[in-house]
Amino acid sequence: MPAEDDPGPRSLSESSQGSESFELLPLLKRVSRAFYLSIRVLPGPIRLPVGLAYLLARTADTIADTDAVSPEERLTALLAFREALDSRQPEDNQIDLLQSLTEYQPTAAEHDLLNAIPAVLGGLGQLQRTDRDLVVSIVIKLTEGMEFDLTRFPPEESGEIQPLESSRELDRYTYLVAGCVGEFWIRITAAHTQELSDWDLDRMCEVGVRFGQALQMTNVLRDIPADLKSGRCYLPSEWLAEIGLSPRDLSDPRVALAARPVLSRGVEVALAHFAEAERYVMAIPSSCVRLRLAAIWPLLMGLATLERVVRSPYWLNPNVRIKVSRFWVFRMIFFSLLVARSNGMVSWWIRRLTGRVRFEVGRP
Repeated sequence: MPAEDDPGPRSLSESSQGSESFELLPLLKRVSRAFYLSIRVLPGPIRLPVGLAYLLARTADTIADTDAVSPEERLTALLAFREALDSRQPEDNQIDLLQSLTEYQPTAAEHDLLNAIPAVLGGLGQLQRTDRDLVVSIVIKLTEGMEFDLTRFPPEESGEIQPLESSRELDRYTYLVAGCVGEFWIRITAAHTQELSDWDLDRMCEVGVRFGQALQMTNVLRDIPADLKSGRCYLPSEWLAEIGLSPRDLSDPRVALAARPVLSRGVEVALAHFAEAERYVMAIPSSCVRLRLAAIWPLLMGLATLERVVRSPYWLNPNVRIKVSRFWVFRMIFFSLLVARSNGMVSWWIRRLTGRVRFEVGRP
């Protein structure tokens, strides 16, 4: 095993025996704000497969979110991407179809991401077979979640809003789009880390799923206004019906107070998942500092974001973007470097943030 501080390969070009000049980390940094931090701090042998998995998933997400073309066209492209991913030799017509969406991308980063599809797919050939199989499997699973979005909800231009029906459907959704990532994370890190050889993988995968669901539930609660504008309501209709509201009612920011019980219910679901996420962090040996940091950062940012959502009277206002500041992130990184080895300090920090979220939930 390489030393914990081994930086590992920095790009596909450094680990590839071909002539590709595509660099992994710079593109990762451009298309990811928070997750890039966790990938960057990972031990070298894990960084490349996880980075490739993220870029492939982000590519699929960009395809699925290209709202300048119809949902049917996006679904066709998404399925073509899935076929290309599952093939050792993607067809030229598949690549052409996917890259035809570049002209519709609103940012240069997304444009470059789609242009880099051949290089990113080519990077799979540089992975060990076990890693490659894990990466392909997780990205295919994530495309199933995107397919669910494209087929479950109405087109954005229809003006309709469709909710999920039940807590069970919400649980399935958060598994498909994030919970499965936690399972992948457990398996890929355990495969490359001798210190984790005594883990009960099945049990830890369950914990990893809950970690991913915690982060996705935070996204669901933060992004309610934006999702409603796209015709999607991830808060179950059964929750809303209990307080006499409909998904369309949530489009009016003035109902924020009346809708607070359903926000509180979502927060409780998220916190239950975050409790399992803490178990994951505590299960990582203190000697594996990089793995600890890669888990601590998204966990703390998730809880801090959740606190800001619950604290904000504007959580239903589409013109207000709720997020942690860059200063908060930099400060969090600095202090986490000091306490990452200490179970007691990390647990105190997590529970302090959790307590602040519960306090805000309980306020009238």
